[in-house]
Amino acid sequence: MRSLAGLAAIVAAASLYLYLLSTHLPPGREHLKSASEGEDQAVQEFSLKFPSDLDELRELAEMLKFYKREHHGYVLLLFCSAYLYKQSFAIPGSSFLNMLAGAIFGPWEGLALACLLTTLGSTFCFLLSSVFGKQHVVELFPEKVLLLQRKVEENRSSLFFFLLFLRFFPMTPNWFLNITCPVLNIPMSIFFFSVFIGLIPYNFICVRTGSILSHIHSLDDIFSWGTLAQLLAIALMALVPGALIKRYSKDHLKVDGMDSNGQSVVKNKQERKKR
Repeated sequence: MRSLAGLAAIVAAASLYLYLLSTHLPPGREHLKSASEGEDQAVQEFSLKFPSDLDELRELAEMLKFYKREHHGYVLLLFCSAYLYKQSFAIPGSSFLNMLAGAIFGPWEGLALACLLTTLGSTFCFLLSSVFGKQHVVELFPEKVLLLQRKVEENRSSLFFFLLFLRFFPMTPNWFLNITCPVLNIPMSIFFFSVFIGLIPYNFICVRTGSILSHIHSLDDIFSWGTLAQLLAIALMALVPGALIKRYSKDHLKVDGMDSNGQSVVKNKQERKKR
């Protein structure tokens, strides 16, 4: 009970900090001017919230890009805080934040931020689970934890590459892997670098997509040669590392018996037969 109270206190403090940071916007909205006419536009009240679709993502990106011109440090702090909040407390939706990084900071600065924040946030989640949640993780997901524990032991000699494989081909959600690794006695150094390297292709795809979407205003823009070339590069970036790690896994890793949800394939087949 003490562990849950401590975790709740940390979540509450982080939520309060993020709320205060997002509600104390720097001045500048009243001075937003039309780029074409040079006239004052009507003041629009924006509420900062995590985007849930592409329209909200585009609106939030435009707003933060405007603030970034005069308040780069504030926007950077706000984005990093929001990203770490989501990652640390295993809240799904990092893909939208990765795309937001690309739209606000550009493809390369956005990629660097996404890789760094993903790794730091996952490590914070690892530490929170290690201190407060190991017992609760086992109680809530006994079968999944048992399956992962067996696979970790089978691949102990190639543990780093096994974790890379799970990041490239998520047979279990990333957030679940973050909270489970302390239970599986994964060394934090191996965990840290497996997250940093293993999620580079995913982060690259999302960040680059966000960068492209921020410059697309019509369907004609999508089918331009420049956009198509960038989309092809994104596809290659995703396929090449995945193909290499998959080829390595055939000879060195034991991943049979797991499906895309991190559950036992054998057990699923038995359940289907009973039906």
